[in-house]
Amino acid sequence: MNKILSLAFLAAGILLIVFGVIAADSLGSDISRFFTGSPTDKAIWLLIGGIAAVAVGLAGFPRGSK
Repeated sequence: MNKILSLAFLAAGILLIVFGVIAADSLGSDISRFFTGSPTDKAIWLLIGGIAAVAVGLAGFPRGSK
């Protein structure tokens, strides 16, 4: 069961990272980057959440139940 949950976190994390990269390359993010020097908060939070979910997913694999 732990490996399934770890795999789910890993898949969700990869999906969030992909959405974060897409959001960072959007027109709204380009406008925000022009005025503030950084992409939108949505893009940043998607990337942070994706990285965290991937880390949790990868940490769960070595601890898998036997």
